[in-house]
Amino acid sequence: MSIQTNEYAPQSISHPGLSLAEKLEEMGMGVKEFSVRVNKPEKTIIAVTKGKSSITPDMAVKFEDVLNIPASFWLKRQHRYDEYMARVKKEESILQAIDWVKKFPYAKMASMGWVPATRKAKEKAANLFNFFKVSDHHAWESYYYNQELKVSFRISLAHTNEAMAVAAWLRQGELQAEKLSVPDYDAGKLKKSLSHIKSIMASHPENFFQELCEVCKDAGVKVVYTPCLPKAPIHGCTRWIGDTPLIQLSARYNANDKFWFTLFHEIGHILLHGKKYISIENINYSDQDIEKEEEADRFAVEHTFSEKEEEEVLNSIPLNPDKLRFFAKKFNTHPAMIIGRFHHKRLVPYSIGREFIEPVNLHNNS
Repeated sequence: MSIQTNEYAPQSISHPGLSLAEKLEEMGMGVKEFSVRVNKPEKTIIAVTKGKSSITPDMAVKFEDVLNIPASFWLKRQHRYDEYMARVKKEESILQAIDWVKKFPYAKMASMGWVPATRKAKEKAANLFNFFKVSDHHAWESYYYNQELKVSFRISLAHTNEAMAVAAWLRQGELQAEKLSVPDYDAGKLKKSLSHIKSIMASHPENFFQELCEVCKDAGVKVVYTPCLPKAPIHGCTRWIGDTPLIQLSARYNANDKFWFTLFHEIGHILLHGKKYISIENINYSDQDIEKEEEADRFAVEHTFSEKEEEEVLNSIPLNPDKLRFFAKKFNTHPAMIIGRFHHKRLVPYSIGREFIEPVNLHNNS
């Protein structure tokens, strides 16, 4: 939904105190006399007539008796003026955010439907405020840089390269997660589902992503696919939204071996590290814990193609497609997990087994 705040061009609305001053002049009544009649300090009435102080409900009722003008008149005028001034302030905050807007990959975000398409800088600012649900760019910095609400966003992106793109990618994942309904998180169910998830990995059916999401959903885990943004080459992310774990995947490398390893890595974070740790793969950020990342890697290795299994396969080198299929079936994994590991470690040439590396098209699966 486009927010047309930048189009707001309100007709100038005067402070109701100016109308009060005109009325007193019309009645030939001085400020001092009026202040006595309404039982308010003279300095308060002067401040109102100069537009430096507001007319309160108490004042409006008192004015009614002296001026014979309904209290509602003064209160409506004050309300209109207050809203006008708030709109003016909002317009100023949008103008101040123009340079901030330029740091976002707005065109790409718009092309994916995250924000409305526009070339106008002020519209972009208003739309980004709405996307992040903040009132201005200072509020955005308080949330994503200064961690003033650490209970909701537990890391700071202040020293992260391309922090705006990273924040936008994370925010889109939150918006996607809001649309999903899952039961309460159950760690026991998630652990029991690991063999099922591994079987999906091994067979890699056409609708593998829907199956994966359903299995995780039953355990109270939300899984979403969010395409990468330029300069935010994130593989995946794990964090908790309240009491619900969220796995956000990008499928950046478009390869089944890397996709499934990333998935089990993220599940490892959920089971091993709990709510307080946020993992963002392939991005350097100040709160990253290398030890926890290595633990999640070991978890992924164990549940995709273990070191013990790797050793058994290595003893059978040279490899061929039939051997890869045999061991994949024996270990309930996918041949891509075997050959992908060996490619990564440069134990076999990249020319061997490449036919098992399948693309993952989450555009049609999500």
